[in-house]
Amino acid sequence: MTTQILMPALSPTMEEGKLAKWHVKEGDEVHSGDILAEIETDKATMEFEAVDEGRIGKLLVAEGAEGVKVNTPIAILLGEGEDANSPVDISTAMSSIKAAVSAEAKDVKAEPAPQPTAAEPTPHSEARAATSASKDERVFASPLARRIAAQKGVDLAALAGSGPRGRIVKADVEKAQPGAAAKPVASRSTPAAVSEASAPSVLPDARLFFKPDEYEEIPHDSMRKAIAKRLTASTTSIPHFYLTIDCRIDALLAARKRLNDASPKGPDGKTAAYKLSVNDFLVKAAALALKKVPEVNASWTDSAVLRHKHADVGVAVALDFGLITPIVFQAEDKGLAVLSNEVKSLAARARDKKLKPQEYEGGTFAISNLGMFGISHFTAVINPPHAGILAVGAGVEKPVVTAGKIEIATVMSVTMSCDHRVIDGATGSRFLAVFKQFVEDPAAMLL
Repeated sequence: MTTQILMPALSPTMEEGKLAKWHVKEGDEVHSGDILAEIETDKATMEFEAVDEGRIGKLLVAEGAEGVKVNTPIAILLGEGEDANSPVDISTAMSSIKAAVSAEAKDVKAEPAPQPTAAEPTPHSEARAATSASKDERVFASPLARRIAAQKGVDLAALAGSGPRGRIVKADVEKAQPGAAAKPVASRSTPAAVSEASAPSVLPDARLFFKPDEYEEIPHDSMRKAIAKRLTASTTSIPHFYLTIDCRIDALLAARKRLNDASPKGPDGKTAAYKLSVNDFLVKAAALALKKVPEVNASWTDSAVLRHKHADVGVAVALDFGLITPIVFQAEDKGLAVLSNEVKSLAARARDKKLKPQEYEGGTFAISNLGMFGISHFTAVINPPHAGILAVGAGVEKPVVTAGKIEIATVMSVTMSCDHRVIDGATGSRFLAVFKQFVEDPAAMLL
């Protein structure tokens, strides 16, 4: 019995990907855990492992193919006893691919349909509900797992699968006892806001205003598409407002210099064990401020506000091909040296597209620092599920008045974008006041 190998969903928000490289060829024998292919998503390139045993009968998607939808068949796996050189019935798989392509083409050509009212379910919605219900009732298991279950007398419906999307694989059946009671399956609901669907564009195509010889057309890559979709959804669905505060950073700069000068040598005896940046201090200050003002360390859902127990701070990293925000988890508990080295490691792997989804998805807050580019002030777009983001400008020497005297101080402007559904003006102001305290007196971070 042949099995379709489907394009995997390597993250909760993945809708399509690029099949960057095959690690197998037709006729190869594979085992559970073997690397089948490298899949490139909008943020990273990840290895795709086999969950079943068998022999590759047919590769349906060519290496380098882009825009492959999740759950599209990409290969055929032959079961035990089947000949890899014999003809393979791939009609079902090819029908699935053709249907997906046809549906996508129809979506492009179709005129926008009028939206039904909430009280009137449409045939489309009823069909989707029926399909969803039938999928929920079906037991997903590999052919090999089904054969072993039949031999052992194990009820597949009583098992929780460990394979992709909860699929039952060989290892699950081998561990099970005949007649075992059903295992609880941890479910994770996905709020509607996570769908990232953007509103249909009402702007005319820019190409209408120019002659073809007046521009160069550069196709969107998957990361740029994802950024456009996610940030459009953010700006159209989250009510932003902005708060700005100025922080004197002379004490911070002095503390940074002292600590860097005192840095011991690393394992090679030459490189410093750490080299702190201004941004490292800001990440730590933001994390501690989130703990002091927990109302900001929160996320909006339609039924409740989620107040987070840890400050998981995303740090925006500029890439040649876009932007990504890897996360420093539990930043409130990490020392500056550990935090600094972790940020450097995340940034380096982000530039190589080697981050895992769990390293850049989620988080509770974010910082975007354009000060190193000479930008003195800007506002940033909130990255859901966060309720806020700090936009950090450059430190600039300015005259300031202290105790009636004019002094020259290095001043940094910080603007917080707030989700008004979660953060009110007074709450955001309290957060920035605490953040300012930590920045202007770095020793306070030790308290």
